[in-house]
Amino acid sequence: MSKKIKTNKTGLVRPLLKSVREYKKPSLITPIFMAIEALCECLIPFFMATMITSIDKEGITANAAMQNILLYGGIMILLAGLSLTSGVLAGRFAATASCGFAKNLRHDLFYKVQKFSFSNVDKFSTSSLVTRLTTDVTNVQQSYQMCLRIVIRVPLQFLFAIIMSFVINPRLAWIFLAIVPVLALILIAIMRYVMPFFRKIFKKYDALNNSVQENVGGIRVVKSFVREEYETEKFEKAAGEVRNDFTKAEKILALNNPIMTLFINVAAVLIAFFSVYAIVDKSYWAAYDGFGAGQLSALISYGIQMLSCLMMFSMIFVMLSMSIESARRISEVLTQESDIVSPKEGVTEVKDGSIRFENVNFKYFEKADNYALSDIDLTINSGETVGILGGTGSSKTTLIQLIPRLYDATEGEVYVGGVNVKDYDLDVLRKEVSIVLQKNVLFLGTIKENLRWGDENATDEELERVCKLAQADEFIRAFPDGYDTHIEAGGTNVSGGQKQRLCIARALLRKPKVLILDDSTSAVDTKTDALIRHAFKEEIPDTTKIIIAQRVSSVEHADKILVLDGGKIIACGNHATLMESSDIYREIYEAQTKGKQTEGGEA
Repeated sequence: MSKKIKTNKTGLVRPLLKSVREYKKPSLITPIFMAIEALCECLIPFFMATMITSIDKEGITANAAMQNILLYGGIMILLAGLSLTSGVLAGRFAATASCGFAKNLRHDLFYKVQKFSFSNVDKFSTSSLVTRLTTDVTNVQQSYQMCLRIVIRVPLQFLFAIIMSFVINPRLAWIFLAIVPVLALILIAIMRYVMPFFRKIFKKYDALNNSVQENVGGIRVVKSFVREEYETEKFEKAAGEVRNDFTKAEKILALNNPIMTLFINVAAVLIAFFSVYAIVDKSYWAAYDGFGAGQLSALISYGIQMLSCLMMFSMIFVMLSMSIESARRISEVLTQESDIVSPKEGVTEVKDGSIRFENVNFKYFEKADNYALSDIDLTINSGETVGILGGTGSSKTTLIQLIPRLYDATEGEVYVGGVNVKDYDLDVLRKEVSIVLQKNVLFLGTIKENLRWGDENATDEELERVCKLAQADEFIRAFPDGYDTHIEAGGTNVSGGQKQRLCIARALLRKPKVLILDDSTSAVDTKTDALIRHAFKEEIPDTTKIIIAQRVSSVEHADKILVLDGGKIIACGNHATLMESSDIYREIYEAQTKGKQTEGGEA
């Protein structure tokens, strides 16, 4: 999206670590086992050097030398066994902690999104949220496991190896220590250069997911317009951009291993040279008399350990370079505060379905130049049927979304049941104000399961009752499995009109004080539309009904009809009043009536 999302200043790590929760214990145990493993691996070369030195002094056949071989050999076997056991246990605990952390992180992200207001959701695209819940969480999960194991193990093992090197020969150990700052500066420089690439990559990931989502969701439209080739080219372009940026980043990161290998090999050559010199020329190394093959073997072993540590650090560096950006994107969601929240002691009962707008103005963004709604003053009595007409972009949907607080009015107040909507507990208000939106959505499952979104405890008799009101019972019974008919994701195996009627029935099941139909009968024929309106009038007379429609016939019998234009109510009254006072309403009515008469004459 074009609108830039600001990251909360609380940092990247703190919001994420809150998701560790019950997995703190394995997260804390893992580093302990890794420290034991690193210590054991660093002690083995030391005892190996001691054993070799004893052999040099005593000779391989001497009893004392054999005793030392058995002693130090036994110690090294015990250390190797302890190292193996610690490594296995660390792996198990790390896997438990990282997978549990990822589970909690996905839960927290999803829960946070559920609490967002519409304005919060507008700041993120759907595809971006999907990427954050999947790819980004996976990146962070892998990095978390690496942090518990390798990030703890590598510094400790490197530190132990340096210490043991100084114990054996401080003068030679400085060769290893001297290369560390140089390598650190190189890695930091590479990381600073690569990070912008990953920021671009994840934005393009969002675009790629958006292309997939849009294509799969509208596959019928794509096929009907024979646009498969166009969509394929669009996808290939998005996928190609991701590939190109990844390739650039990976080419730079690929320098890590060669650079480290070069420096470590240089260090190994210097160690070998000076070690041989130390063994041959005792006079120069008088302070380190006794330096021999055992000490040389240990130094080389510690050099290999350091190389291994640096290679593993390189792998961590690559993973962290990606996961830092993923962590930032996840933190954006976790730290995003909902614009609309329930008051601490919100009103828990909606008295009736009366609605009042007082001097309401609304715009979607604070910096927007124009108001989507302006100068709205409106009173609707409980039980009234209100129709809303207006052209595309006249803010009909925006008006009704202020009633259940899907958005808050920028200026002015909205009242339901005589109480300001901002004073209600959100769940209570939205249960009593039921909306059937323009885009009807059914979920994977049976018809019964979809209907029970309105009331999970509803009986079969209650389901049948609301379906009869919505004129859905007849076509449901025509299915072989009736109310147990399986609905595909998105309701793709039912028609548009059937989907609308099922959504109306689902809304009625909540027994709301206010029922809002946002152009929700556009896909049904006029006869069915009339039957639905008649059922509403007879069966739910105390429910306030607000009907947004394109057809005058859907609202002409309403108690009150609003005509919107440019976000303003330009006319209000019943059908007879508006026919006399509103030119726009009369033109709409006559245009639709003449159209019907023409169709009848031609027939």
